[in-house]
Amino acid sequence: MSQIDDFLAMLAAERGAARNTILAYGRDLEQADDMVGGALESASPAQLARLGQGWASLAPATLARKVSSLRQFFGFLVDEGVREDDPTHALPRPATRRPLPKILSHEDIAALFERAETEASSGEKLAVRMLALLELLYGSGLRATELVSLPVSAVPRDAPFLTVTGKGGQTRMVPVSQRAKAAMSAWLPLRDADSAWLFPSRTGHLTRVRLFQLLKALAARADLPPEKLSPHVLRHAFATHLLEGGADLRALQTLLGHADISTTQIYTHVDAARLVKLVNERHPLARHRASD
Repeated sequence: MSQIDDFLAMLAAERGAARNTILAYGRDLEQADDMVGGALESASPAQLARLGQGWASLAPATLARKVSSLRQFFGFLVDEGVREDDPTHALPRPATRRPLPKILSHEDIAALFERAETEASSGEKLAVRMLALLELLYGSGLRATELVSLPVSAVPRDAPFLTVTGKGGQTRMVPVSQRAKAAMSAWLPLRDADSAWLFPSRTGHLTRVRLFQLLKALAARADLPPEKLSPHVLRHAFATHLLEGGADLRALQTLLGHADISTTQIYTHVDAARLVKLVNERHPLARHRASD
């Protein structure tokens, strides 16, 4: 096997990378191998710099993917002791625009909850769990990993907050709505009482992959396109709909657990129409003209 094959095998075995991801990385690395004349694993910084020059006409997103493939490949070689140096400092640093998040309308959310609430009213265990998951994703803006890894100890008794451990091990307090609290109260007596997790599974806690599957199945039952729904999309809906309701961007940063306000500012693009209306209605000059 070549070093490229070894790297792709590691992606599949240790990182659980999707087949399409592995295929894309393989194409990028094989192309780079051809461009440097073979033996990519031995390429010098000068050769990688020429690679970047050859990719100058590519779209920023494509260039970013190729650079990422090479950075991970050479990082793997260093970790495996195949190389002592990492030559990827010679690669370009493409600036990519952060894509706008997918948006769920208020009507989409209403349809989703109507279906989940109807199913949960039966008292069936998995339906009650689904409603609790949905309430916490949309009502508190949790990340998928934060949600599935919630311990039972994080559930509030009196205070209306969850204690969540987010990226980088940072802990934050997340408000829990009355609706979400009611959904959790219905779920708690049904869960496995011996588990330390709020949403247990046979081997630990519910996985991110299973959460994705459950949401897409719920979307289909609610007559929504399954590809339109994911935990991240519900988190975006939480943020966008809060902004529409007049939430402060700094408060939203705290709720989402963003370390940098620039990450939160993407939502100002989503809600641009409301911001224009706000300036037209609330700016002092607008009020002055209205009184003339």
